[in-house]
Amino acid sequence: MTHGYNRLSYWWHEAGLEAALEQTPELPDTCDIAIVGAGFTGLWTAYYLAVEDPSLNIVVLEAETPGYGASGRNGGWCLGEVAGIEKQLMNPAHRPGALRLLRAIQQTVDEVGRVCDTENIDCHFQKGGSLTVATTAFQAERCQHHLQEQHRLGLDEDDIRWLDPQESRSRIDTTTNHGALFMPHCAALHPLRLVHGLVRCLRDRGVRIVECTPATAIEPGLVTTVRGELKCAITLRATEAYTDSIRGQRRKLIPVYSLMVATEPLDLKTWENLGLHNRETVAGAQRTVTYGQRTQDDRFAFGARGGYLYGSGVKRTFDAGDPGLLEVARIMHDLFPLLRDKAIDFAWGGMLGVQRNWQPSVTYDPETRIGSAGGYVGEGVAASNLAGRTLTDLVLKKNTAVSELPWIGASPRRWEPEPLRWLGYRVAEVAERQMAKSEMKHGRPSRMAGRVVDWFSG
Repeated sequence: MTHGYNRLSYWWHEAGLEAALEQTPELPDTCDIAIVGAGFTGLWTAYYLAVEDPSLNIVVLEAETPGYGASGRNGGWCLGEVAGIEKQLMNPAHRPGALRLLRAIQQTVDEVGRVCDTENIDCHFQKGGSLTVATTAFQAERCQHHLQEQHRLGLDEDDIRWLDPQESRSRIDTTTNHGALFMPHCAALHPLRLVHGLVRCLRDRGVRIVECTPATAIEPGLVTTVRGELKCAITLRATEAYTDSIRGQRRKLIPVYSLMVATEPLDLKTWENLGLHNRETVAGAQRTVTYGQRTQDDRFAFGARGGYLYGSGVKRTFDAGDPGLLEVARIMHDLFPLLRDKAIDFAWGGMLGVQRNWQPSVTYDPETRIGSAGGYVGEGVAASNLAGRTLTDLVLKKNTAVSELPWIGASPRRWEPEPLRWLGYRVAEVAERQMAKSEMKHGRPSRMAGRVVDWFSG
């Protein structure tokens, strides 16, 4: 029996790891630590726990198969940033802790590379840095202001620097190019190969991964699943955008869609002209969130932030003709005209988890022995590793720099009930488009639209 997983994304198709789930592992009766969710957060947490204490009996529960969610559908950016960090950096009272968190996530990019080397995980990891390209004069002005703010707050040229138009164009050929911000703390990788590499490591270390077993409730000492109950000393939730499926967890996070396309393999002449010779990741400086990378088999994989479905709706797959995917292709062609005559071989979508304050968090209650991590707002490939190490130190009561990072214990309020959250998201989308139009026309953002977006994003 196969479940069509190779249709979930280009990554699934390329890896050739179509899941055959003819025999689902039995659900054990007890364990020391139960981890709900076999995406990056759950797998990294299990990995570091198993490394630190091999005697632990760890069970990872997964509703589908490892990498089914965002971990097997994302843009493959291992990015040294944390969503919402700038809000903390701008607050003098929070700045020291925010800088520690920022430094920790920057170092996490190398930590992911180290584990891949140590464990022989071939996930096409290449640390080429990241480009944010300004395609208008106003975007360049805004990027340079951002750079000045970052340097004022404690970063330097080794963390982020400005590339003039000539150097920027030598790295990536866009329709227009007014320069770019370059940040070295980013690696391109194949996310699903990383997932399955971690799964192999965990199984070799005796960690049991129980697939096709959705959890329906979590309480102290017990996880209830559709296949029975699992008694455990400690429970860690790593369910990201699928958190609503667990009783009592509704509205803690909402699923927001991100959509991607991947071209046919491009010839070397095209890449000579297009750039990304070190497999830098690339984003546009426009309001729409975009992200692209050169894959190891020389495709261009490009994505943009999608939308939110009423009632936190969940879609398993997207048709190639979906209007959102067609819009992603249009944005890609507008930014990179060299790709207009190239075939698009793959188109897909996936969900990212968003908390009400649009920032990630890690929690652990030593009394109930229940913990969680998530809410990465699309920046989870690296952040999930740091979250896994954070949860490990909290569970094992280790007093480390990681165990004292300021994203621990944050508990934002829940999202508004429907139809308020759908209306709020739609209004914010319209406001953001208005900001983009105002910038193009007047060279400055709309203050009123900006207030709406600020309200919605916390």
